[in-house]
Amino acid sequence: METRNPEGPVVPRIAAVVPVFRERRHVGAVLARFGPEVQRIYVVDDACPDATGRMVEETCTDPRVRVLFHGENRGVGGATMTGYAAALADGADVVVKVDGDGQMDPALIPQLVTPILRGEADYVKGNRFHNLEGLGSMPTARLFGNAVLSFVTKISTGYWNVFDPNNGFTAIHTAVLRELPLARISSGYFFESDMLFRLNTLQAVVVDVPMRAVYRTEESKLRVSHALVDFSVRHAKNTMRRIVYNYYLRNFNVASLQILFGLLFVLFGGTFGAFAWWRSLRTGAAATTGTVMLAALPILVGVQLLLAFASYDMASLPTRPIHARLAGPLAPPE
Repeated sequence: METRNPEGPVVPRIAAVVPVFRERRHVGAVLARFGPEVQRIYVVDDACPDATGRMVEETCTDPRVRVLFHGENRGVGGATMTGYAAALADGADVVVKVDGDGQMDPALIPQLVTPILRGEADYVKGNRFHNLEGLGSMPTARLFGNAVLSFVTKISTGYWNVFDPNNGFTAIHTAVLRELPLARISSGYFFESDMLFRLNTLQAVVVDVPMRAVYRTEESKLRVSHALVDFSVRHAKNTMRRIVYNYYLRNFNVASLQILFGLLFVLFGGTFGAFAWWRSLRTGAAATTGTVMLAALPILVGVQLLLAFASYDMASLPTRPIHARLAGPLAPPE
């Protein structure tokens, strides 16, 4: 790693983490595209059955590359956190994650880290949906799955301004990284979404940068059908945890009342309406106007309260990066 200049501005030290699992065909080309702005590259072999890490050690001559090995497979999140730990130990200021499958262009790293270096963000991620022209190359199943998961992620993380949550092209300031409970973050494919949830609990600023992804003929390791079920359960848990933490433990305001009474009204109206409908079926007697109103009115009021809460939540995005007060500003590249 480079050293700091005591007489001048802080020189940003950028490291990259490249988790690999069965990526022998692509990782060499990925490593060749890293520019001089990156001082250290950690290739994390996640117990690859094809010995990708050994191949990198034998063929890569870039002195910046260091290969780390897992004895057992921990998932993409676990491999990334191993790289994060190594970058923290070596004194990096910003850590970039680039997948080893060739779908991300390391040449875009300067654009990715610029918002952090300028003090505009704590965490930056790629967004493949920004340029509509580039979506034609994305497989239909992946396009649909990402669109659904993106909306659910907005609810569970509170980052209504970001899209494409499973995008693995990310950069984070290490001052913020040190504040995250890395051991508690999901180690599988839910890693990127769980990172956003954890960042929201810190009130970190997250922004998207446009990017293009390259899709080849290889089959994705992420199964959309499995992800929709598994991710939905995880997102539901994170949604409840975020709301309890942000609106009841750390703060209490009008939005806390809006979601509480909104849910109670909808629950009461729905339960009462279902009971009245069941009773009408059994007796054959039509429900009275009063009964219908007693079921419908709480639902309408409850929905309005929930919409008001959502509006408040959308307007409550973190806007002041926290890394400046944690570690001081960095000097952007000239």
